[in-house]
Amino acid sequence: MCRSIRTLRPPALPGEATDEDIHAAALQYVRKVSGFRAPAAHNRDAFEQAVSAVSRATAELLAALEVRGRADARRSAP
Repeated sequence: MCRSIRTLRPPALPGEATDEDIHAAALQYVRKVSGFRAPAAHNRDAFEQAVSAVSRATAELLAALEVRGRADARRSAP
């Protein structure tokens, strides 16, 4: 578990996660998995592509989650 990655969904986060929040979490994840805080020049493209892919996947996940007990939680149409 990467302890510096924080939960990005309510109620842990008071509002919606920003693009910056999502990018920071993705960056921390890729750093942890790769073992590099900053990649060497020959690995930079792969590192940045991974951060982008994780950011997209995180944004999709957060958009699809239904958080129970929220007034604006999505509900299935009858």
